[in-house]
Amino acid sequence: MNSGLKICLAGEGAFGNKHLDAIERIEGVDVAILSGGVETDTRQVAEQRGIKNWTLDLDDALADDGIDAVILATPTQMHAEQASRCMRAGKHVLVEIPMADNLADSEALVALQKETGVVAMVDHVRRFNPPHQWINQRIQKKELAIQQMNAHTYFFRRKNINAKGEPRSWTDHLLWHHACHTVDLFQYQTGEVAEHVQAVQGPIHPELGIAMDMCIGLKTHSGAICTLSLSFNNDGPLGTVFRYICDNGTYLTNYDDLFDGNNEPIDLTGVTVCNDGIELCDREFFAAIREEREPNSSLAQALSTMQTLDRIEKVLK
Repeated sequence: MNSGLKICLAGEGAFGNKHLDAIERIEGVDVAILSGGVETDTRQVAEQRGIKNWTLDLDDALADDGIDAVILATPTQMHAEQASRCMRAGKHVLVEIPMADNLADSEALVALQKETGVVAMVDHVRRFNPPHQWINQRIQKKELAIQQMNAHTYFFRRKNINAKGEPRSWTDHLLWHHACHTVDLFQYQTGEVAEHVQAVQGPIHPELGIAMDMCIGLKTHSGAICTLSLSFNNDGPLGTVFRYICDNGTYLTNYDDLFDGNNEPIDLTGVTVCNDGIELCDREFFAAIREEREPNSSLAQALSTMQTLDRIEKVLK
């Protein structure tokens, strides 16, 4: 394949722009088409980014023989159907998490990837963030073993807004989006699938139709446990903080920073080529296309996460 990759970026919102920022720092990749959902916003982003071609119909991009791959930064409810269309059109695809909002669609996507043979990946960005890579490298060297992962995922979203604080056209979900991050990271870091799951959630919001508070507990066969608290009611610092309690030390992560159990910073110089997890994920996607290999965080690798989320959902019901 020619080293210059032509990309369609689908999604003109907050995370679409994060991918555009990342791609600007990656050589040999060109966003040839922007596919959006709102005409004024799509046109504006295309003009600001110097993207000559834009469309409101993803099929326009999929019909273009010059497009090698698609990055889907679209609403969760569109992921499965759009990823399927991309693969059937012979395009490599990177999907923002989750790959789908239910297990059946996830299984269908994995089967379709095997049928088509394209590179198909989920943006499980936590796998790529430098602090978690630092932990993973030591796990692989047998220097650490996780005894407990503790995670707090907190936002203040009593209105339907996105990461930029702007109105959102779709409704976010604590389980199938935000818990997806931590469930995948826990299973990735331990190398095991959760053997036991438990969960409780608070009342359903009368307008948004989702639970605004949730607690999840996981346990692997080896005995590692994960405790996860999530809330859209938290009026304070936003995002996710992780605590790794290991057999050889305790570590805390806050986005791209890592500290030991006594809040002493750990130098992450040289762990990765950059500190942007989205850029690292995009780099892995493009490298897998060029090298014709399965990427880290492929659809197939991420299926066990969706299976665990399905089990959690059954507990909540």
